[in-house]
Amino acid sequence: MFRHNFLVISFKIILQILGEIIYFPVWWYSVGFVRCGRVIIRFFLDQEAALGFRVWVTNLFVPMYGQQDFAGRIISLVMRLVQIVFRGLFLFLWILVLLGIMALWLFFPIMLIIITFFQLL
Repeated sequence: MFRHNFLVISFKIILQILGEIIYFPVWWYSVGFVRCGRVIIRFFLDQEAALGFRVWVTNLFVPMYGQQDFAGRIISLVMRLVQIVFRGLFLFLWILVLLGIMALWLFFPIMLIIITFFQLL
């Protein structure tokens, strides 16, 4: 009978908002964290593919430009080792940045609550 009453609808809206506020930390540290992790892993794999790190490692002992002599093999090995080291450093830096983003994801709500608490004082 009172399905379309203003007070009933207002009460339902308030209950829904309170439920979402209570559910937010659960979502942030479960579903949201998993989604953030998936995006970060996908981004890292894209960066690895863009750098071609796996290609350089798999072709480490393959001579460049078809040079089969000893000097060609040594030059190819040294060049590929240098490339692998620098590309590996770039990937390591990306890992550090992405782990920092994951840490920010975990600590952001806590920091927000602390900052809000100190602003209210």
